[in-house]
Amino acid sequence: MSALVLDGKALAEKTEQELSARVAELKTRSNGQTPILATILVGDDPASATYVKMKGNACTRIGMESLKVEMPSSTTTEQLLAKIQELNNNPNVHGILLQHPVPHQIDERACFDAISAEKDVDGVTCLGFGRMSMGEEAYGCATPKGIMRLLEAYGVELAGKHAVVVGRSPILGKPMALMLLNANATVTICHSRTQNLPTLIKQADILVGAVGKPEFIKAEWIKDGAVVVDAGYHPGGVGDIELKPLIARVAAYTPVPGGVGPMTINTLIYQTVDSGEKKIG
Repeated sequence: MSALVLDGKALAEKTEQELSARVAELKTRSNGQTPILATILVGDDPASATYVKMKGNACTRIGMESLKVEMPSSTTTEQLLAKIQELNNNPNVHGILLQHPVPHQIDERACFDAISAEKDVDGVTCLGFGRMSMGEEAYGCATPKGIMRLLEAYGVELAGKHAVVVGRSPILGKPMALMLLNANATVTICHSRTQNLPTLIKQADILVGAVGKPEFIKAEWIKDGAVVVDAGYHPGGVGDIELKPLIARVAAYTPVPGGVGPMTINTLIYQTVDSGEKKIG
């Protein structure tokens, strides 16, 4: 059996072409206005700086703009909240991204929740999470929403299937489980305290690995014909799942790299264009 490769890189590139056309049309209709994503980077973490740069590059590729906000590592919660409020009040900003993690002295949750709902294009607010979980209109958290877009693009059937999500982080595992539930899958959420983890994983028609530990989920735990989504990325180009032995016997899988990663940034940009169209259009 030859497994279907859920190619996030290819889908992201195709989506960027479509987004470029939408941005160009918006510019034509609005005397040159484009969607603008504000990125906030607090401190000097090199990985965070790289991610913010990649997001800015993605904006440039489709013809929209990014507004880069850089703040020192000594920034207080109050200073960051004031900056977020300033961006909320700026009618030319259509999406706000606060790069995670922020320095330890900042109340990250308070700052995430200060982002206005219509500009929460990264899907990080409690309000956005609640609306999404209730099936109301909201921007989904970028990584799980990117996974859902990837599964949809490749025609992976979710209704009635047993999905197992390994991980319960507020920006990946939890929203992932609720998005799958809203798509009529039966969902099991596993985590560090779960007992008999291999037995539960063996039941998965669709498995999402989001534990943040390299190759923590072993190939032998996964049944033949499953759909395997690996949301991890670690040095050496490995994810959270032991993928190589699975390729010959699963129905579909996301490669690492090139699967989930490109869809995260792509979803952020996709949702910013949508927000820009609503405001400018």
